[in-house]
Order: sequence, then C-alpha cells, then structure tokens
Amino acid sequence: MIMSRIEAPRDEATGNLVDRLLGGLPPEAVLTDPDVTASYANDMASFCAAGVPAVVVLPRTVEQVQHVMRTATELRVPVVPQGARTGLSGGANASEGCIVLSLTRMDRILEVDPVDRIAVVEPGVVNAALSRAVGEHGLAYPPDPSSWETCTIGGNIGTASGGLCCVKYGVTAEYVLGLDVVLADGRLMSTGRRTAKGVAGYDLTRLFVGSEGSLGVVVRAVLALKPQPPRQLVLAAEFASAAAACDAVCRIMAGGHVPSLLELMDRTTVKAVNDLGNMGLPETTEALLLAAFDTPDPTADLAAVARLCEAAGATQVVPADDEAESELLLQARRMSLTALEAVKGTTMIDDVCVPRSRLGDMLDGVERIAGKYDLTIGVCAHAGDGNTHPTVCFDATDPDESRRARDSFDEIMALGLELGGTITGEHGVGILKKEWLAREIGPVGMEMQRAVKAVFDPLGILNPGKLF
Repeated sequence: MIMSRIEAPRDEATGNLVDRLLGGLPPEAVLTDPDVTASYANDMASFCAAGVPAVVVLPRTVEQVQHVMRTATELRVPVVPQGARTGLSGGANASEGCIVLSLTRMDRILEVDPVDRIAVVEPGVVNAALSRAVGEHGLAYPPDPSSWETCTIGGNIGTASGGLCCVKYGVTAEYVLGLDVVLADGRLMSTGRRTAKGVAGYDLTRLFVGSEGSLGVVVRAVLALKPQPPRQLVLAAEFASAAAACDAVCRIMAGGHVPSLLELMDRTTVKAVNDLGNMGLPETTEALLLAAFDTPDPTADLAAVARLCEAAGATQVVPADDEAESELLLQARRMSLTALEAVKGTTMIDDVCVPRSRLGDMLDGVERIAGKYDLTIGVCAHAGDGNTHPTVCFDATDPDESRRARDSFDEIMALGLELGGTITGEHGVGILKKEWLAREIGPVGMEMQRAVKAVFDPLGILNPGKLF
C-alpha cells in the first residue's frame, strides 16, 4: 500500500493534500492507488453517481480524524465519511476529488457498563459484534438492520437505521444517548449524556442521528442497552392475498399485542428466497407473515396472534416448535434482499414507510406499478411499523428495463407520500432521494435544513451533494 501511494500519479493539488495529510497520519492510513481508492467510491445503491476520490484515509484515533478535518478545511477539500458502505441510498458515495474518511478501523468497544446499561463504542464497531459483546453481560443492543453482520454503528447512526425488531424496541435514534463529533473545522464536540435522563439544552444528539455525515464525523457513541430478553419464538401465517395479511397486521396491533417482530414477505420474495436458499417456504402463498414474541410465555402470545390471523383469512398458521425453527424463519426473512437481487442481477430497494392502516393500500399499489412497467417487484416489510421495502429487480445491461426500473421506483415513492407516509423509514436520503426530500418537507422545511447545515459546515465540505 505504501509503494502504491508513492507510485500513484499525483498532480500538484493532490500531492499537496496527501503531503498535508501525512503530516498527522501514518503512511499506511493514507491510500492513493487508483485501484484501491476506486473500491471506496460507492455504497450499495443503484442509480447513484459517484466521483473519484483523491485519497482514502483510514484513521484509528480521534486526533487523526481531527487532523483530516483541519486539513480539509484549510484546503477546501470535500470529505465523505464512510462506514462499511452497506447503505442503500448513495449516502456514502465519493464526491469528485474528495477525501474518503473510512472509519472502519476505529472499531473498539471502549466500555460496557451493566449498572448504567450503556456501551461506549467507536464508529467502526460492527453491529453484530456489539450485540455479542453486550450479550456476555446479560444485555442487548436491540437495533438490528438486516446487514447487522457487516454494518457499523457509525453508519447506523448516520442513517438512523432500523431493523426487524423496531416494532417493539424502536430504532437507532432511541438508543443513542451521547456522541463525540469532530466538526468540519476539526473541533471536537460532545453531545448528550451517560445518564438515563437529561434535558440540558437543545437535543443535538438527535440532530446528528440520521444526518448522513453532513454535519460532523461521529467518533464515539454512548449507547443505551436493554436487559437481554428471552429467546423469541416465531409464527408463520400464510395468506391468499396481501390485503388479508395486512388486515392481520392491523388486527394484531389494534389488539394491543407487542410482538418483537412482525414481518411480511410477498409471493415474489418467498419464491426468490426459496430459489436462492432452498428454504422450503410455502410458494402457494400470496403473502407470508412472520410474528415473534420474546415474552416470558411466547406460546400464549403466538396462540392469540394465530387466532387473529385466522380471523383475517389466513389459510395456514404454523408456530415454530423451538428456537432453531424460529431462527430458520428469521434467516429466510434476512435473506430476502439478497435473494431478490439474484432474480435479475440488480435491484433498487425502496424504503417507503406508511401508516400501518395504509399498508394494504401500499402493497396493492406496488403490484399495480409492477404490472404497469412489466417488472418484477418483490416486497418485504417491517409490517409492524409500516416500513415497506419494495425491491425492483432489473437487468442493468438493458437500458429500457433500467429506465422502467427508475420510473417505477419514483412512482412507489409518490404512492407512499399519497398514503400519508415518508420516503424513507431507515435507509436515509443520500443521493437517491434528494428530490423527494424536497417534495416531502416543502420549501420552508428545506430552508431550515440548509440553515442548520450552514451552522455546522459553513464551507459545505462535509458529504456534499447528499440530502439536498
């Protein structure tokens, strides 16, 4: 890597930037080989432009991050913070000539406190690694995005990630108590608290959660933990229509039940999962609903939900016999997006969240859009909180199919807004949904958003071109 950095072509501006960065960073932390830096240009989103980074920096300390930001401010160079690049909106895509600030090497769990029920972590800690570490203390960190084995806490904070358990435990924002943030000019700011309660001043912590690296660089986070719940048991209910499955979701929530998971897969998704993983899911179904409980007596809760599913028209309801069978069903759900990608080779994954009462309308609308554009669109959803993931499958080498895919994606977002929803429940805006953010929040909202950005990043060097 050091030889590649030295031998890589460098114009005067890039050479000056690299030399300045090396004034406060070890050589192995500064990468300029074009073949290497190109691998940091994109996250996992389709249809999102990316520039060529001037350099990729991999710091290990807060001081090194501060040095990078001071250098970037002095030279007026854009900085794109990155985690594991598992995002789905282009929020981590490189800008032309930028510094890519990859935080994956800042991966220490600094503290786990069972009394105060907090963990203090660096941004590069992988979600699943944190979950396992706190589990050794009888605690749990609930947010669990589908990419939890690879995504990082910093990325989760940047996009305000959700996951399968949000219906009961909530999203990332509800677990971030405090942050250490390096600002655009290199100053270090601490927000929030370590205490269970605290209302001192404006809630700047919440402001950074979901800001997609546009206001500052998170270098440390204080996270709330929960007591580790009992192992959950899962029920699978098969329906002859998506509308019936959505009716069951409404009945479950109106009945006061608090499942730890309530997920939906349509027939396209079920078939894709079976094709990829031989999971043995019932392909005769039009919609498969998974419900789970981690209560002291999950069998009683599952029995009550089974009755509600049957009242909504379920053709078959099968509770898992044990934890192993439950885990198999959850594995099938986690596999959904990968399986849909295998259908055509490329996907656009939408992230529209609607009121639970409009979930059926959302799925019916997506089916109409799929027919209109002659496309395969599979839907998996965090049904318990109305967060749908319509996934457009297409051949990226076919220009006409690619155009239809993009048009269908936009129609799905428009549908979500018409139903009283939002363009993103957990994936963020990034590049992919910039124009749709403006439609959702309106001109006054956009003016205020830009004003906040200007306070924290007056030069506009932090993740430029994202959000708005």
